[in-house]
Amino acid sequence: MPVAEVTDANFAAEVLGAEGAVLVDVWAPWCGPCRLMAPLMDWAASEYDGRLLVGKLEADPNPATRDDQKIQGLPTLILFRAGVEVARHEGAMAKPQLKAFLDAHL
Repeated sequence: MPVAEVTDANFAAEVLGAEGAVLVDVWAPWCGPCRLMAPLMDWAASEYDGRLLVGKLEADPNPATRDDQKIQGLPTLILFRAGVEVARHEGAMAKPQLKAFLDAHL
């Protein structure tokens, strides 16, 4: 499944209204570590297809959601289950760390 684009307009429906698990990657194009994480979001969407929806929220054009979620640094990964935050990680990570993060909470 492809990575979804999450925005202020669709955050409530796509993330908070989802029944299953949703991983949101909050990023910015000027953020080097964010660009390093982008291929891992594609990997997670494929690897966890059917168990996890993966979405990317660009921080700058979506200030309402960014501020509501109290984003302090980029990238920030937030894992939601049934609309409730269950885990958060700030900063880049390697694939084994991402896998461990997801496996611990799915």
